[in-house]
Amino acid sequence: MATIRINIDVSATPAQAWDVIRDIGAVHTRFAPGFVVDTVLEEGARLVKFANGATVRELIVAVDEDLRRVAYSATGGNLQHHNASFEVTELPTGRTRIVWTADALPEAAAKTVRGMMEAGSRVIQQTLDRLGP
Repeated sequence: MATIRINIDVSATPAQAWDVIRDIGAVHTRFAPGFVVDTVLEEGARLVKFANGATVRELIVAVDEDLRRVAYSATGGNLQHHNASFEVTELPTGRTRIVWTADALPEAAAKTVRGMMEAGSRVIQQTLDRLGP
């Protein structure tokens, strides 16, 4: 299994970043617009459509207000296993760090997941930097 971890440091305050991330039905408008083009909520899940045409069903595992953490699991496609989370923390500099972690199987799928996460993290950083001072 491959573990992928990306740190995204942004200008938004932790409260601002968490407000965006916890809004699990607005990924396409508030969190990663352009990278994600549509999000449809279902009971306990969401369908996420990406700009590259891929649509993924993500089971929502947790939205933890105290930890400022969203955990989800993608299903289908060539993934045998996938789970991921976003966590919001405050840095000593006053900036905010978003930690995006994913575990994926098989290894071949992990390469694709990493590429998607790297592309998505660039959009997330630009989007959340707009909220900061």
